[in-house]
Amino acid sequence: MAKKKYVYYFGDGKADGRGDMKNLLGGKGAGLAEMSHLGIAVPSGFTITTEACLEYYKGKKKYPKGMWEESLKALRKVEKSIGTKFGDKKNPLLVAVRSGARASMPGMMDTVLNLGLNDETIQGLIARSKNERFAYDAYRRFVAMFGNVVLGVNRERFERTLEEQKIVTGAYSDTDLSVDSLKTLVTAFKEIVLKDTSKAFPEDPLEQLRLGIDAVFNSWFGKRAKTYRRLNNIPDTWGTGVSVVAMVFGNLGETSGTGVAFTRDPSTGKKKFFGEFLFNAQGEDVVAGIRTPLPISALKKKLPGAYKDLMSIYKKLEKHYKDMLDIEFTIQDGKLYMLQSRIGKRTTAAALKIAVDMVNEKLITQKVAVSRIDAHQLDQLLHPMIDPNSELNVIAQGLPASPGAAIGKVVFSAEEAERMAEHHEKVILVRAETSPDDIGGMHAAEGIVTARGGMTSHAAVVARGMGKCCVAGCGEISIDGSTQTFTARGVVVKEGDFITLNGSTGEVILGKAALIQPKLGASFKTLMAWADKIRKLKVRANADNKRDAAVARGFGAEGIGLCRTEHMFFEEDRITAVREMILAEDLEGRKKALKKLLPMQKSDFIEILKEMKGLPVTIRLLDPPLHEFLPQTDKDLETLSEEMGVSVETLRAKTNSLHEFNPMLGHRGCRLGITYPEIYEMQVEAIFEAACTLAKKRITVMPEIMIPLVAHVNEFSTLRGLCVAIGEAVMARHKKKIDYTIGTMIELPRAALVADQIAKEADFFSFGTNDLTQTVFGLSRDDSGKFLPDYVDKEILPEDPFVAIDQEGLGLLMEIGVQKGRSTKKRLKIGICGEHGGEPSSVAFCHHLGLNYVSCSPYRVPIARLAAAQAAIAGKEDASRATL
Repeated sequence: MAKKKYVYYFGDGKADGRGDMKNLLGGKGAGLAEMSHLGIAVPSGFTITTEACLEYYKGKKKYPKGMWEESLKALRKVEKSIGTKFGDKKNPLLVAVRSGARASMPGMMDTVLNLGLNDETIQGLIARSKNERFAYDAYRRFVAMFGNVVLGVNRERFERTLEEQKIVTGAYSDTDLSVDSLKTLVTAFKEIVLKDTSKAFPEDPLEQLRLGIDAVFNSWFGKRAKTYRRLNNIPDTWGTGVSVVAMVFGNLGETSGTGVAFTRDPSTGKKKFFGEFLFNAQGEDVVAGIRTPLPISALKKKLPGAYKDLMSIYKKLEKHYKDMLDIEFTIQDGKLYMLQSRIGKRTTAAALKIAVDMVNEKLITQKVAVSRIDAHQLDQLLHPMIDPNSELNVIAQGLPASPGAAIGKVVFSAEEAERMAEHHEKVILVRAETSPDDIGGMHAAEGIVTARGGMTSHAAVVARGMGKCCVAGCGEISIDGSTQTFTARGVVVKEGDFITLNGSTGEVILGKAALIQPKLGASFKTLMAWADKIRKLKVRANADNKRDAAVARGFGAEGIGLCRTEHMFFEEDRITAVREMILAEDLEGRKKALKKLLPMQKSDFIEILKEMKGLPVTIRLLDPPLHEFLPQTDKDLETLSEEMGVSVETLRAKTNSLHEFNPMLGHRGCRLGITYPEIYEMQVEAIFEAACTLAKKRITVMPEIMIPLVAHVNEFSTLRGLCVAIGEAVMARHKKKIDYTIGTMIELPRAALVADQIAKEADFFSFGTNDLTQTVFGLSRDDSGKFLPDYVDKEILPEDPFVAIDQEGLGLLMEIGVQKGRSTKKRLKIGICGEHGGEPSSVAFCHHLGLNYVSCSPYRVPIARLAAAQAAIAGKEDASRATL
């Protein structure tokens, strides 16, 4: 058996790995290997595989056998390539130790630069560079970064000391610090490490390297990385690669620098090279937002040769990868080196434009374009925007780092953002700059403002990936942590005050601005048309009124998969009649109240059927228990008593008589129809009256009557008979023939298990996955929110089963239901109408099961359309692989 390889070398125009080895080498390692093969200048180095990371954890944080030895062997190759030696006093090799998972996780894991420096090798670096200031700048950076990332010292300890030194010496920025100041900082930083860890700063370069690799591996399971993976559905089982790369220095002087760029605009998708650059700096200065960077055009003026090379390389890389890329580079004494090339994070609006443009440029196919859009993030396009006609009190202007608009209360810490969001408060996170540790607060916030940083800073990149509105580099804001305020243009804003962000213009606005819904662009319509040609699943919407039906149609719904009639009963003009019906002492009294409701229900159904213009409309008969329509508090009972002329005691007695210990499993759904058939008779009559009225106007209608909570075929057959009798009577009265069907929701385990029996009577099935999840898990959807997050955090469950279909348990029951139902009726129409119908992985599962349609809330219809197309593409690819 061949020995497992853990380390892959790259450099000198060659590499052991390739760009398609992202799963093994991580995105960074694969990118460096691929650029080496393409003849692009990258610093020599090696990548330790993701497999080594996973085995490190399996082995209780011990390296797998042979990994360290392979790393040392690769280090020798780097030394030979560069002409320097790691740990050498006269000509030292310094390295960066960098993380890199197969999926981009910007800033979520650890990196260490300038590793290999100590009190002896610093002298060799000074001699070689002939630049003492540069050498000590690299040294103070290394001690601070290593101290924080590897040794766990609070970063603010180093930052405060740095700021104090700048104040003492009158330095405006880091670049103004003298050699003596930098030497002082190195000593001070080492003293901080000794004080905080009770250990001296490690001087042995090999020990530094081992500790640096450990730190990157350990960061895979760090808090911020775990949070990011949970938010982005990235498995823990992927692991991270570790790239050990020879240092190239952007802080050698004014002919050196560092930058981050995107081959197209990541906010708009415009075909324009988009980047930022700092002279005399290292990479973290740009990404962390420590200094506000310059536009990439500044490089053209000062270093035209390096700029020309950069333009040529980015075009070559984009053409090679056929996608928009995020690249990092360093210029050392005028020579350009590429440090990273990966698929770039982008807003959904940008992703759509880039995908459509690249099809038009003949770089990719329509199927590839459809596959590239993250269906989860389509809702970014539905973000509200600020009403251009409203008056605004703009108090600060920053960079438009991530588009959209956001309104919320000001908070100054990630922890406070999370705390307030848990209490359903909308917040705006205001920071000098964000760090990866802020990931939880950034997710909780409606939007983010930073005083420092640019368009490629941590805040900007992460916000765009999350679809959060962000204003970065807002230098007009002065934050006072001691008073929990910020000041801008003379206005003091306190924690808890409302502000509005315009992420499309970079404006910070005092108070709550008026918002409007955005218009979907041409790229969205083009790509969704491609998706519709590809997908097999139909997509319907859950809609209970004309307005929701219109919204659904606007988003491309092909029918209504769930119209909940009980929502209509809560309207102010009819709740009294509903309550009269519930309080009636006999059948005659109930029928009298229901007679008042009949024209109201008919009007509701006319509006919805007319709006859907001949598309199918699935109308669910009354489902919730009757007690939900009665008031619960004494005050509300007294009000109702006055309105209806019924004593409070009578109302309370009726409410108490309807009380159930577990109403979710109680007297509801078809059980109400069996006990009080007059309720379903009224609803069915209203449906057919509405259909016949429209048919007389030559408006095509397709009503589908759905009977809820069926567990036994006899329940369904009894109520089907009722529906048919009423429907035929109404059609005969109007002398009209309506094309209708009668089906049921499969929302109880027993219904799925005996679906072959129910299918003998039913025209269609619709999985009610909300209730089916409750009954499969034995969970209350209303109460489980208190503990289900703990189940997900502790990895007992991979996801909240009310968010994404539990494919192992609930999915198996659905599969049984489909197979049994279609064993009776081969062409039985089957759909899904729980909110799972708009969740991409659940849509893919429905495609796999062979369902006919999914139904979801109107605003998730575009997500379902795209997810259905992606499922169809993936299914064909799986079939192709199976035949190989």
